[in-house]
Amino acid sequence: MAEVARVVVSDPGSRMLPGGFWAAVAVWVEKPQVANKRLCGVRLEARRSVSLPKTGHTHPRPNTGPEPESLAEAGGCGPDSGPGPIRRSSDGGPGTGPSAGPEQGRQEAQGRRQPEEEPGEAVAAAAATPQLSRTPGQPGKAAAGEGDLPAADLGSLWDAFARSLAGDNREALAFLTRPGAGSPPEGRLELDLVLRTVIPKTNPHCPLRGPRREMVVQDVLNGAVTFLPLEEDDEGNLKVKMSNVYQIQLSHSEGEWFISVLIFCPERWHSDGTVYPKPTWLGEELLAKLARWCVESRQSGFKSTLSLISIMKYSKAYQALKEKYKDMVKVWPEVTDPEKFVYEDVAIAAYLLILWEEERAERGETARQSFVDLGCGNGLLVHILSNEGHPGRGIDVRRRKIWDMYGPQTRLEESAITPNDKTLFPDVDWLIGNHSDELTPWIPVIAARSSYDCRFFVLPCCFFDFVGKFQRMQSSKTQYRGYLDFITEVGSACGFHVEEDCLRIPSTKRVCLIGKSRTYPPTREASVDEERTRYINSRRGRPGSPCSGGPAPPPPGAAPGSAPGLEGPGALDAQPGHAAEAGADQQGLRAPAEGLWLSGFHPREKAERLRNCAALPQEFVDRVVLQVAHLLLGRSPAGGSAQAWNRGVLNGRVRIRDWREERPRKQEEPEAKRGLSPDTFKTRICWFFAHHPDGCVLPADCCPFAHGPGELRPAPRTRKKKPAL
Repeated sequence: MAEVARVVVSDPGSRMLPGGFWAAVAVWVEKPQVANKRLCGVRLEARRSVSLPKTGHTHPRPNTGPEPESLAEAGGCGPDSGPGPIRRSSDGGPGTGPSAGPEQGRQEAQGRRQPEEEPGEAVAAAAATPQLSRTPGQPGKAAAGEGDLPAADLGSLWDAFARSLAGDNREALAFLTRPGAGSPPEGRLELDLVLRTVIPKTNPHCPLRGPRREMVVQDVLNGAVTFLPLEEDDEGNLKVKMSNVYQIQLSHSEGEWFISVLIFCPERWHSDGTVYPKPTWLGEELLAKLARWCVESRQSGFKSTLSLISIMKYSKAYQALKEKYKDMVKVWPEVTDPEKFVYEDVAIAAYLLILWEEERAERGETARQSFVDLGCGNGLLVHILSNEGHPGRGIDVRRRKIWDMYGPQTRLEESAITPNDKTLFPDVDWLIGNHSDELTPWIPVIAARSSYDCRFFVLPCCFFDFVGKFQRMQSSKTQYRGYLDFITEVGSACGFHVEEDCLRIPSTKRVCLIGKSRTYPPTREASVDEERTRYINSRRGRPGSPCSGGPAPPPPGAAPGSAPGLEGPGALDAQPGHAAEAGADQQGLRAPAEGLWLSGFHPREKAERLRNCAALPQEFVDRVVLQVAHLLLGRSPAGGSAQAWNRGVLNGRVRIRDWREERPRKQEEPEAKRGLSPDTFKTRICWFFAHHPDGCVLPADCCPFAHGPGELRPAPRTRKKKPAL
């Protein structure tokens, strides 16, 4: 074994360590893409705790599986080393519940949830809590395998490996357990095992590197985590490979903390440039990040990225869509940044496609979900989803230039949306709000009242309440976090189970909220809609609403009559009783409102307001320029040289530029380019010639503008050549 590198971690008074070390390790275990940008992510499949006695026998902890056999020969670093193969079980095997080791060690190992894995946010990511990916709706169950990689029986895998560590060669066992670093009182060493699949990014220019499986062994007591790569044969047998085995250690000596990276057999290390980087990268890049994360304690209030869908499926879908629609960047007709908007919508489309694919599998359906994108903007998301087989349309108050490029198969409508009984979509499966601004809080309401089976996806950006701007109520939260909580509250008040996820998009606002299922049966639609009415009214009609700066509204689901202010100035125009009978058909259950749902709502203006001076009248601009020039010239110093050209204020920060003083050129230009070309067309009068008391500082043959009407020479019109037939 060899130590690749070691760094000192500054932690005066040991306030952050050793707990900060395990928080940093959790980032590398659960989200290695934070440090290694060539990875898409990982899938955590199982977790298990075992006991490794000093005598060389393993014993599973109580209620974690069958009693393993005694240890066999150790593998060491020889060419034939490593444990014997085991056969995977098809159901994931036992021991996939959460771990429960020694109290102090486990408490130190527990951190906080990490956010999106952007480089600038690794501070919060370092505060991650080691958790398993969980099957939705089944807490405590390890996530099922995906595609060709079903979950393995972690307990059997560990037993087979442990039996290989008890021979005369104890090198592998010593490397794993760090002898002498610490000894438990009862002589048994508690270890946490994590089975993970590392997923590299897909690259169209290189052969696709498949996912790699690893068993991560965490020794909390001794401050060490070991990464054991796994290999699989054609029959599905798994075993530990003794090449590419490395360990991250935390140690304390003479009042200082150290973090080091060790490789078990350096001569057998094979770097693939993706999952297994070079040892120098481990010792320099990774170690530096871990040392920094150890002492960073900022807590994040956001979910980890892509927590609700398969990372592997998303990676493949995103790369395929990116290749398919990358040419949109070249023909983008809008004034917005094509790189940002194209790849952002590609990422959102990839997320929705995988989300809907997994939903169809859960429901046992084959028909692709329909959708309506409210506030669709440039319509690219609608275009992609429609091309991928999902029937849908987009609606926006203003038509965009790019709409004409999509073709008739992409349905886009120019229309303003005002939340009322006419803006319902009873035959649509999903409502989408991608940066939908003032419509964002209304989308859960529209979805809830459209039909019992209608779901929603919103990606909030600008902060709007039901009417007007959103005002946060708690100073302890950021405005963004407070707004996300508000939209979650709206969805809950509308009767949805609201889930939160974080997308991988080039935007600072990338948290999405999803309502896939209801909290109530269809027979309670009428009573739940009355609760929706009271909740919406409480946001606008009583002094305690955020619009008026008072306390927060009552929680969703309050009893009828419990919300004050129902007679306020912003009361709903709709009647509280909506037509929906208890025994109505499930497909058509909704509670239509009479007229507007809330007075005071105004959709955005159809004409986009310009916030710069590009559209100001030219006469107004000319008057402003003359006033500024006269002000400067009027303050010029008196008694100047007769040969001096008046530049206005000399001792201030503003003065008129003397065009004779050119900046030195980086490279000497050819003589032909130094003067004006004889073919130069002077189409405008020189401002200095017309308005400056000393005239233009440049002679007429050097000035690109006309010195008098006699020099005006309009450019001739060029005729376009007809294309050859």
